[in-house]
Amino acid sequence: MGSSSSKPSSPQVWKGTSTGVSQHLLESLQSGPETDVSRQQSLELEIQARVAAELKRLREQESQALREAQEKVSAEATDDAKQTQYTVSKEVQALRTKLEERKQLRELPASLESARSEVVRCLRENDRRPLDCWREVEAFKEEVRRLEKGWVDKVVG
Repeated sequence: MGSSSSKPSSPQVWKGTSTGVSQHLLESLQSGPETDVSRQQSLELEIQARVAAELKRLREQESQALREAQEKVSAEATDDAKQTQYTVSKEVQALRTKLEERKQLRELPASLESARSEVVRCLRENDRRPLDCWREVEAFKEEVRRLEKGWVDKVVG
């Protein structure tokens, strides 16, 4: 079984059956320099060349589609960034106007203003001895407490 080779050493020629091919064609194929292996190799090389060309065409097509998609995304991102910047600046402007409206200070009562000016006067006169102004500071604190109590009563009541 294993002692004989699996391939015949000489080419087989089929005789006795009609193939429908002329004898001249059969002789030219058998006597030609091309063998089955060389024909198979050339066919395989041709197929590989076609596959490589098709792969190259597909890669170019994909890269073109990728470039177009990136350009589209970039354009949309730029538009989105401009829109976002516009809305943010609009919101910032609205917050500024609200802040400006809140910035309006009310006039301080005369009693609080006089207590504050007394503290400032005393501290300027006694710049080396600020602890001598404790009476003026206590009077100022009392005025602030009185105004805070009035505000809390107004808000709660």
